[in-house]
Amino acid sequence: MNTLLITGTDTEAGKTVFTTAYSAYWQIYYPQRRLGIMKPIQSGEGDRELYQKLFSLDQSSEEITPLYFQAPLAPPIAAARENREVDLGLVWQTLEKVRSRHDIVLIEALGGLGSPITSELTVADLAGEWRLPTVLIVPVKLGAIGQAVANVALAKQSRVHLVGIVLNCIEARTEAQIADWTPPELIQSLTNTPVLGCVPYLDNLSDLEKMAQVISNLDLETLMLTFKSLNQKD
Repeated sequence: MNTLLITGTDTEAGKTVFTTAYSAYWQIYYPQRRLGIMKPIQSGEGDRELYQKLFSLDQSSEEITPLYFQAPLAPPIAAARENREVDLGLVWQTLEKVRSRHDIVLIEALGGLGSPITSELTVADLAGEWRLPTVLIVPVKLGAIGQAVANVALAKQSRVHLVGIVLNCIEARTEAQIADWTPPELIQSLTNTPVLGCVPYLDNLSDLEKMAQVISNLDLETLMLTFKSLNQKD
């Protein structure tokens, strides 16, 4: 499998930060690998435009985001406003096309695992049905432990292949705050899911060298198992 889905506990968890940083890591340290990035469903401007600006991608706008809605709302609501449907067949066809041309495909999900994609399906449902290896981004804040536990439970219920959890500082945090609000050992014990590390607060996503360096400080051995066959070629 050459695909990794990046999701979170909620909106503003840090999915875009991690996707940008991990993309920078691959392009800087593995330039021989063909990298693809997808934001399969986007409501309102944002991530697709950012990735096009930061990275040299051999993908059209439609290949990065096959489904785009104007209103920054949940897809079924945004689609209804435009008298459209959430065409998951188009998303799947585009994903297969991008996979076939790239060694690595990073997919940033919308919202959190429980966010609706259609009136019947959530992000977790799709991740499970499409068998997408997934990393869960948990923001460092009060209540993060409970959010992590609830989202991992949802992932297990939906049979999501959860690779691990990445903690993310959505604001500048002290070491004491990180330890108190998101203790890795406790989260791992409660969820039976590895915590791959903590991403510090990053306010400049265009500094790709720094972003790649931050990612290199995570538990990449566990994360890279997703791309094991690629690593064996090196």
